[in-house]
Amino acid sequence: METSVLCRLNRTARTYADKVMFKDNDRALTFAEFDAYTRSIGTYLSGKVPAGSPVIVMSGRHTLTPACFLGVVRAGCFYAPMDGDMPVTRLNQIIGVIKSQFMLVDRAHLATAETLDFDGEIIVMEDILDTPADEKLLSARESTLVCTSPLYVIFTSGSTGVPKGVITSHQSLMCYIDSVCKVLDINDTDIMGNQSPLDYIAAVRDIYFPISRGASTFIIPKNEFAVPAMLFDTLNREKITALCWSVAGVELPAKLGAFDMSKPEYLKKLCFSGSVMPCKYLKIWQENLPDVLYVNQYGPTEATASCTYYVVNEKVDDDTVLPIGKPYDNYRILLLNEDNTATENGAVGEICVSGPVLALGYYGNKEVTEKSFIQNPLNPNYRELIYKTGDLGSFNADGILEFHGRKDRQIKHLGHRIELGEIEETAKKLSGVTDCCSLYNKPKEQLYLFYTGDATSKEIVLYFRQNMPAFMVPRKLINLEQLPTLPNGKTDMQTLKTYFK
Repeated sequence: METSVLCRLNRTARTYADKVMFKDNDRALTFAEFDAYTRSIGTYLSGKVPAGSPVIVMSGRHTLTPACFLGVVRAGCFYAPMDGDMPVTRLNQIIGVIKSQFMLVDRAHLATAETLDFDGEIIVMEDILDTPADEKLLSARESTLVCTSPLYVIFTSGSTGVPKGVITSHQSLMCYIDSVCKVLDINDTDIMGNQSPLDYIAAVRDIYFPISRGASTFIIPKNEFAVPAMLFDTLNREKITALCWSVAGVELPAKLGAFDMSKPEYLKKLCFSGSVMPCKYLKIWQENLPDVLYVNQYGPTEATASCTYYVVNEKVDDDTVLPIGKPYDNYRILLLNEDNTATENGAVGEICVSGPVLALGYYGNKEVTEKSFIQNPLNPNYRELIYKTGDLGSFNADGILEFHGRKDRQIKHLGHRIELGEIEETAKKLSGVTDCCSLYNKPKEQLYLFYTGDATSKEIVLYFRQNMPAFMVPRKLINLEQLPTLPNGKTDMQTLKTYFK
């Protein structure tokens, strides 16, 4: 049994030493070079950081970022990735939750790091890449890891206005990666095209497929996704065979007419997740690339990225609604009614997940962890935790899971999970906002903010841009004399939805 992801890296670094592992427009790292960097970083950190500690990594979209992640792991620690281009307020919120005493940054983000509310030690990654590896020390640190040790903490939206840090173990990550590799048949001939930000949950596939299977990953520059011709040229130049993208990433090239100019000639596998796929765009991919394997994934960060999959064997039409499929290996799905009883066959219930893939909880937040990860109410005989996703689903006659939306005020927008309550808590921090309600117009993929007070729309948008990630900035702001209410005093959201246009 593998005790950590380092077992896999040790193996693939030997087997594929001279093969390119990670590549961007400026640099290519072979498996041996990548491994050497992780050992240098790990040795340096082992001389400073106690084993089992969190280390913040704030870096950009380049090959050294995964090397830093695994360098932290070499030190017997776990990493908390941050996108240095996020607003300072958001970065400070993450720092306040993780409470790490050490931050690894690339030189490009050093100036930002020095402005943050961080009183620990800032370490510039480029300055420690030549640290001589101490194999005895590294071996001792690796021996402190067990399969349930934390591997990373990735932050998601929180309803109170403070992001939640989801802790994933080595075991959970390895279970997930093995299951996805089996479905997609990922192997050492594959070259991945990375789309997701490297601090985001979807990036674990592009990072750990090479570590686990000897595949390679090319980190696609962010700006190319707005220029479809350039994007497809890159996919062909780098001979990309597999893509694990957000639905928005798949949708955009089809929407902007990329296939009118060219098509990805080497692509064999495409999986997508994060939101519901508009099949009018998937249809364009299928028509142009009929031999590609298309897989729809579903699942929360709390269950290590995705928990179910659906292989799209049929030709879709504009109005096709894809199922979310069946559980990956090592995942179990159950549906519960409001009273925590099992749903009847074919009935809609809340999607719940169990298995070794569940997160260890929310970092430093015992209360929310205990509310979210609960004892399986259908099992009174032994300890079995489940995670209640807040999503609604039903099993069809073939035992395939179908998605029926959210049961609460959490949404999926542009591939990101957002608590509408966090939008409201942020808006209320403005002195010119007295009350507010945030809603999501799903068909148009637009975030609305209804508010009372004398703040202008420009002031609110500017405040959000300075304090929140771009995907959490409301697109539609509507100022009202007062918010409509129900007889019980709660906001009448159905009335507010009449403003959707």
